[in-house]
Amino acid sequence: MLAYVFWHRPSDPSELEAYEQALSAFHRSLARSMPVGTRASAVFRVAELPWLPPASGPTQAYEDWYLLEDFAALGVLNEAAVGRGHSTAHDAVARRFGTGAGGLYGLIEGEPCARALRDASLSIWIARPPGSERRALGELLGDGMDPGHASLWRRQLVLGPAPEFCLLAPELPPGVGAERLPAGWTATVLDREVLWSG
Repeated sequence: MLAYVFWHRPSDPSELEAYEQALSAFHRSLARSMPVGTRASAVFRVAELPWLPPASGPTQAYEDWYLLEDFAALGVLNEAAVGRGHSTAHDAVARRFGTGAGGLYGLIEGEPCARALRDASLSIWIARPPGSERRALGELLGDGMDPGHASLWRRQLVLGPAPEFCLLAPELPPGVGAERLPAGWTATVLDREVLWSG
């Protein structure tokens, strides 16, 4: 199971309502005719995304998740998002888009379903120091999480500046607590509010 994650902000912070309406309409369009290999999608409001360039003023940031069966499904989603049936909804968002970055993550542990994705009110982004030889410790980050309501992901391709691991959960599990992380590892906890999920 893979997740394509897209972080973004609108170009005009004064048009947040229109941007959010366009985002929801795009995700609804995908849900009506889900591309082959795509299991679910969701978009969340987050206060800020530290790996995006700083905003010039106060604004809202967003985190889109697309659950995919495999790498082939990523290609299908890429074509379908701008293809027949979805292009109008996609273009309405694209016209309002300001800045963004993406990442591709593979599931390590947990439940990869729309409900678990929607109910995870926290995204915990964990980074390890460059050159760290303790990569296998990443699999211990899920200690204490409820696998029916949480999931642990590892970056598969470096498409953007986001951290290597992500834990989605309704509450902070012990495995990512500051006292548990190895020296030099960091965890950024973001509160997420569901804008659309399906």
